[in-house]
Amino acid sequence: QVQLVESGGGLVQAGGSLRLSCAASGSIFSINAMGWYRQAPGKQRELVARITRGGSTNYADSVKGRFTVSRDDAKNTVYLQMNSLRPEDTAVYYCNADLLRVGVMRSGNYWGQGTQVTVSS
Repeated sequence: QVQLVESGGGLVQAGGSLRLSCAASGSIFSINAMGWYRQAPGKQRELVARITRGGSTNYADSVKGRFTVSRDDAKNTVYLQMNSLRPEDTAVYYCNADLLRVGVMRSGNYWGQGTQVTVSS
């Protein structure tokens, strides 16, 4: 079994910062890419930021220059540092990992349960 557990969401004023964490646990052999998606009410889930095993990153245009994704492979953890937050960043943020489980030939895609981020104006 694999679990992704997020933490760090909450309520913050516009211009403030939050740091999200997501730890993967279970029978993990290796983790390819990890990342963050978000879903605001009435909208589709969208990619926020993603980081590969080699450290390559990509970001949604709306967060470039404000958000930074990083990972700690020793801890199977991905982080999202969010600065200069805006009300439009309000959403449920989901952790995502593409990983290979022990004893399984193909990698699989896994999701966390989500953490709420609310930015007040």
